[in-house]
Amino acid sequence: MPRKAASPASEDSQKENHGLRGRKDSDKMAQQQNAKGKGIARRQIVSEDETREIVEDDDEREGEEEDEENEENEDASPKGRKRVRINEEGDSRPVDDDVEPVKKERIRTLPRDVDGFVPGSIVRIQLKNFVTYDFVEFCPGPYLNLIFGPNGTGKSTIACAICLGLNFPPSVLGRATDLNSFVKIGTNSGHIEIELKGSKGKPNLTIRRTLSAKSKSSNFFLNGQAASGREIQNRMAELNVQVSNLCTFLPQDKVSEFAQMSPQQLLRETQRAAGNASLTTWHDALISSGKDLKQLQELLNSDTDQLKTAEERNAALEREVKRFEERRQLEREVQLYELILPFREYVEAKNNYTVAKATQREALARVKKLQERNKPISERKEAIEAQIAEYESLRDDKKKTIRRKYESIARKTTESEKKEMEAETLTNKLENLKNLEKTRLREINKCEKAIAQFQHQLDNPPEIEDVDAINTEMRKVNQEKNKLANEISEIQDKQKAVIAEESRFKAVVDENTHYLQQLEDVSHQKLDALSRGDQDCGDAVRWLRANKHRFKMDVFEPPTLCVTVPDPRYADAVEACFGSGQLRTFVAQCEEDYQLLNRLLVDTPEAIGRKARLHTWYKNKDESQLPPPPISEQEMRELGFDGYAIDYVNCPEGLRWFLTSNMNMHRTAIALDPNAVDARRAMDMVSRTGPEGGGGGASYIVGHVFNSVTRSRYGKRLPQNSTRMVKPARNLVSATVDQSLKERYERAIEEARRELSIISEQMQVLGEEDAGIRSQSRELKRQTDGLQARKDHAQRLQQNQTTLTVKIERARDELQKLLNRPSVDEERARLKIQLLKVARERADIAQQCLALMRDVIKDQAEATRLGLHQAQAAANKAALEVLFEEKEAELAKALAVYQEANKAYEVAKQDSKAKLELSKEKLESVDDELRDRFREMEHDGQASAMSAEQVRAELETKQAQLEMNLHTNGGVVEQYKKRQAEIAALTRTIEDRQKKVLKLERSIKAARDNWQPALEELVTSIGQKFSAAFDRLGCAGEVRIHEHEDYDKWTIDILVKFRDEEKLQLLTGERQSGGERSLTTILYLMSLTEEARAPFSLVDEINQGMDRRAERAVHNALVDVTCKEDSGQYFLITPKLLPDLKYAERMKVLCVNNGEWLPEEISIGNMMSLIEGYVQHNRGRSASSM
Repeated sequence: MPRKAASPASEDSQKENHGLRGRKDSDKMAQQQNAKGKGIARRQIVSEDETREIVEDDDEREGEEEDEENEENEDASPKGRKRVRINEEGDSRPVDDDVEPVKKERIRTLPRDVDGFVPGSIVRIQLKNFVTYDFVEFCPGPYLNLIFGPNGTGKSTIACAICLGLNFPPSVLGRATDLNSFVKIGTNSGHIEIELKGSKGKPNLTIRRTLSAKSKSSNFFLNGQAASGREIQNRMAELNVQVSNLCTFLPQDKVSEFAQMSPQQLLRETQRAAGNASLTTWHDALISSGKDLKQLQELLNSDTDQLKTAEERNAALEREVKRFEERRQLEREVQLYELILPFREYVEAKNNYTVAKATQREALARVKKLQERNKPISERKEAIEAQIAEYESLRDDKKKTIRRKYESIARKTTESEKKEMEAETLTNKLENLKNLEKTRLREINKCEKAIAQFQHQLDNPPEIEDVDAINTEMRKVNQEKNKLANEISEIQDKQKAVIAEESRFKAVVDENTHYLQQLEDVSHQKLDALSRGDQDCGDAVRWLRANKHRFKMDVFEPPTLCVTVPDPRYADAVEACFGSGQLRTFVAQCEEDYQLLNRLLVDTPEAIGRKARLHTWYKNKDESQLPPPPISEQEMRELGFDGYAIDYVNCPEGLRWFLTSNMNMHRTAIALDPNAVDARRAMDMVSRTGPEGGGGGASYIVGHVFNSVTRSRYGKRLPQNSTRMVKPARNLVSATVDQSLKERYERAIEEARRELSIISEQMQVLGEEDAGIRSQSRELKRQTDGLQARKDHAQRLQQNQTTLTVKIERARDELQKLLNRPSVDEERARLKIQLLKVARERADIAQQCLALMRDVIKDQAEATRLGLHQAQAAANKAALEVLFEEKEAELAKALAVYQEANKAYEVAKQDSKAKLELSKEKLESVDDELRDRFREMEHDGQASAMSAEQVRAELETKQAQLEMNLHTNGGVVEQYKKRQAEIAALTRTIEDRQKKVLKLERSIKAARDNWQPALEELVTSIGQKFSAAFDRLGCAGEVRIHEHEDYDKWTIDILVKFRDEEKLQLLTGERQSGGERSLTTILYLMSLTEEARAPFSLVDEINQGMDRRAERAVHNALVDVTCKEDSGQYFLITPKLLPDLKYAERMKVLCVNNGEWLPEEISIGNMMSLIEGYVQHNRGRSASSM
């Protein structure tokens, strides 16, 4: 970064840093003197991890604290004996009044094992298919780990792996937010495995996180066992791993955010990262207690003002209270009579209930007597009905048995007819044996004649012309032909050029004519529309049309192309039956075609050059498994439907199986008129279940509403109807012609025809030239043809003589086969045996049919007998029902009398019960004094001596007297007493709040006495190192604590100065340059490194924007700080290294060597091998020079 060199005369930076240290030292001394002057006792800390708890001495306040907890619900212990403070986990803990601040102790690092690692530091990292890495595994050191390498090799990927592998959110990194974004491109999954150092004497923790490129989720494994993200978080908390704290883990994309942190946030993050482990706990306790104290003080002031006002108002109401007593006595008498009245009404109602109950019981006894008398008749009637049902069931079983046997007879008859046809076939074969023998003899004679003819030709060969002489004559003629051919070739070249032009313009005419035809062709229009919406589907249709010969049966194009709706009124409804995928489905008729179609188009790019995404369908055709329509034709007409959807489509016959089996179009009824169909009745009809439990749902369309009816799978399986609107058809309607395209095609045709006319004249001239030459060529060709014919004849004669021997051998083989055939007698005997077997099988079938018929006659007689028994039982039932009705009429009269009596009984019972409840409620509602007086009157007989009417009259008299007394204002007395209660409650509340305020003040003082000195010690230590680092760079820096009344507004301010003419300025995300912010960030992080509690820290490319001098100074200082014996593990990631930097024995250098072109052998490019080779080479040169 550009900056002036510090001159000897200018000492601003040194002075300002010195001023900071001097001010901090003087503040510290003043605090110590104040503490001594006040005589504050110090309490000692046993250890950092033990809970600090001191029991309060003041046990006298136990009762008061309990009341406080119940009334105010404040943060206090249930018994009220202990005062609130916050422990290290942030929970409320009791402490005593005499709180002593903790002793200042230097923060020690975690216990280090013999291998140098502290618990929680990283021992090993393994990555697979993660961002830039295919696979990598490395082991960092326990102190400083310098990771460097070229940009893009995966340095920051290591920081990402540490964050994600330990289950910290991707937002910490400031990069991608989805886990699957970190899986290497081109792979399906990957993992991160991190081995952390365990506590001393315990095994290490190995955490593996598996990632998937297809999912945002991941899985954790802890020491090889599956674990949850919560378990990993808990383990990280136990080890104090702070990846989410910018003070301990600063990724590359978060470097700028450090300077943008608010001073309040910087204070909290610094407390988490370094210093006393209880700093954050104390701070949280101060914030919480401070807010509670502020709220309590506001409430206390408000309550004190309210108490003063209430006492002043009540003093003025005491005179009004005496007037109230005069009215009170009269009100008590009214209340007493109001209490007596419901009891007297209940007594009278109970007497009425007793009378009604006796009448009801008498009528009930009469009903029961008649029911017992009629019971035998009713039981006899039920027995006859059961007998009728039994006869009917037995008769139905017999009918089913007869029907099954008739079906068996029919099957046997069919089987017998098949055997008869088989016998007829065998008989025909016997009759044809004579004709077969005659044919065999004719074939033998034919073979013998052929052998004799071939032998004669072989023995008497014809004369053959010399082929060589013919060839000499042909060569002379061919020389003349070649001369003419050259002339013809020149003319043909000219003609070809003209023909090429002619072909080009003809192609233009044909192409545009074809386009015009396609423009008029509805099928092609539909195919173009399909291709625009689904390119794969359109290309597949074109390929299928050109390759139908490759399939065993027809493969149907998608329904959008091959299904039409002749009546356009039904187009909307029919198309509503299709889903978008069904309209684009290719339908095969056999398994072989279905597999071939998928293999060529879907599974491989063989057909159209790419793998297509298509819908294909095949199902073995079995119409017996097809569910029938939900309603019959007659029912459909009665309901107002026009027909089923399948009735209104035209399509190939084989496609109907798809429309019915897959889409149930034979079960989807359509009605164009929305008013013609009763929706409820239609739903009931289509939701009927069949005899086998099937059906129970279908679809139908009424107007422009599509109804889908199903039955619930649970409970009563009630029908349910879901509806949707029918959209206008777009696929099953004809398309329109684009006029602009049509005119363009017609113009192209007209221009091409004009060019063809000119080409025709040129062709005529060339044709006349060609005709003269070709006339000469034809004469030469005639001569050549004559010579060729003579040559072919001579060669054919030679060939015939050569093949005669082969023909003779073939004829002799055929003759021998004919002679070796079986005789006619053997075949006749075999056929007769088969014919006898068939006759016996037919006789067996006839016997079986006769036995079945006898069983049918027997079963029919039994069914008739059961029918007669059923008729007799029905007659008995009719006679018994007449007698039963007479008896039931008498019972009905008695029952009517009982119901009337029972109604009166229930009314009296309810009235008595209601008045009893009313009297009880009235008794419960009065106070104890009035209740006791009423019981005395009951005991003495005064209350029972009066009737309800008398009590009512006396009550009205007292109420009239009470209404005349208008001088008393009861609200004034009530207001007076209510305010008195409020004054007492306020007094108690104020006392309780005052106690709480004192306790909170003591708690805050105790927490602050612990927190502030520890915080100041930490910030002083950080500030001294921070200022010293800036001094070494010729700049100035200072770290301050800014105090505030509210503890959540305390801050740590970082002030820096990079130029002599500047003053110290607060570090922000905008004021300083990027390099200045980076320098300040790394110096601050280095300053708190010695105080850090986290097991490891990481900084990624913090040197961006620094000049070489600052970068060198920062590097060397970082090596000094992080390589001390008690330093923790540190990761420094950088893309470059300056020459002659400082290195230490404890640091470990990790060079990232990653890319697309790595050598196959691991040894090649190994840095340690290269270094050792370089050292050995230099030693050899030194030895040779000596």
